[in-house]
Amino acid sequence: MDKSNTKKFYIKTYGCQMNVYDTERMVDVMAHEGYSVTDSPEQADLVVLNTCHIREKAAEKVYSDIGRLRAMKDKRVESGEQMVLAVGGCVAQAEGGQIMKRAPVVDMVFGPQTYHRLPDMVKQAVSAKQAGDQPRILDTDLSVDEKFESLGKKQVGQKTSAFLTVQEGCDKFCTYCVVPYTRGAEFSRKIEDVMTDARKLAEAGVVEITLLGQNVNAYHGMGENGEEWSLARLIRELAEEPGFQRIRYTTSHPSDMTDELIQVHAEVEQCMPYLHLPVQAGSDRILKAMNRHHTADSYRKIIDDLRKARPEIALSGDFIVGFPGETDEEFQETMQLVRDIGYAQAYSFKYSARPGTPAATMEDQVPEEVKAKRLAELQAELSRQQVAFNEGTVGQVMPVLLERHGKEAGQLVGRSPYMQAVHVTLADDSQRDHYFGRIVDVEILSAGPHSLKGQIADAASPAAVRA
Repeated sequence: MDKSNTKKFYIKTYGCQMNVYDTERMVDVMAHEGYSVTDSPEQADLVVLNTCHIREKAAEKVYSDIGRLRAMKDKRVESGEQMVLAVGGCVAQAEGGQIMKRAPVVDMVFGPQTYHRLPDMVKQAVSAKQAGDQPRILDTDLSVDEKFESLGKKQVGQKTSAFLTVQEGCDKFCTYCVVPYTRGAEFSRKIEDVMTDARKLAEAGVVEITLLGQNVNAYHGMGENGEEWSLARLIRELAEEPGFQRIRYTTSHPSDMTDELIQVHAEVEQCMPYLHLPVQAGSDRILKAMNRHHTADSYRKIIDDLRKARPEIALSGDFIVGFPGETDEEFQETMQLVRDIGYAQAYSFKYSARPGTPAATMEDQVPEEVKAKRLAELQAELSRQQVAFNEGTVGQVMPVLLERHGKEAGQLVGRSPYMQAVHVTLADDSQRDHYFGRIVDVEILSAGPHSLKGQIADAASPAAVRA
């Protein structure tokens, strides 16, 4: 492809942060092929739906989007132009063949471990269209190592924060989850490769790095001498690299939350005082049915140990209500755990069956109206806790990474150490470039349910990060 002839690339991202990372890398990969990102699918030469299979009715939402895109694609063809329409990600991995049969308008289907081959797939599709043929490309290989080897050769653009995948796949086989089937077995990248990518990010201006994995704290990457490294050791190594002022990691499993990793929160200044640690339920019987390998009390102990190590740490979590067989009393055990822990933020969902998972065929499926009632009760409590946590920051001075321009003149938007969105309005709009991309001391003036408002605490100079 002639790189001087810039093409437009539209990508819609569904679901988790792993998908956000995958989208960023697809954008990087296609930029080398002369594609620039557009917010308008109508104008796009390449459209990718980067799908997630975790959420309720995930596949149906994808088909709904495909239906809308069909009209846009037909219009481009009528005007003598072409659009390559692709479905990627976990729905593509799980239902690739069915998508090809059910949606003939789709030119390409590829899984989450094959997007490094996206340029070649696009070239095949374009060539087929130019020859008057309908492309039918399906690639759902699970060769993780090849993907990272290929992506590691690409340069990254300037940015202040970035995701870095260090681990993929899952061996836990929770009975409700499709991840082991769509992302494959657990795979930890070699230390040498992780550090090479991390240094590229630091050179690109990244000051906040988030380590990603389906079970990121199960990381066990191989070092040069054949010794396995834990996530805790990797974080300590990254903290020694110049440039990284903030280090985060997600998503963690309680079974892999080791004493060594908890100690990192106490001793590594760059490790942010915020942890996403899904528990899913507060009933031990339900946790066992979910195959979660932890109990409600073992989860409570982990939180107690974390708070002893880092008293100011804030927690986020995931919850599923209405798992097959869940009684009202067992749901109330979840509510009690939520009240015991106290969350700064959390995600909560009604259980929905995923084809091919053990829970989908379990007896005693909970009626939809019962699930809806329980979810409303849970979300009311979680919302109350989130508002209380946000309001508790009013009057504090916090280091905030200002990384986005706001909608108003002189406004910047950033993130606190606790992942809260913070809106800062400068008295002088010309100062925006001075503060953009920096970690700055901000005094919190007010709090809403989902964001904070603040002002620069010391307009003279950007602040250093603090724990």
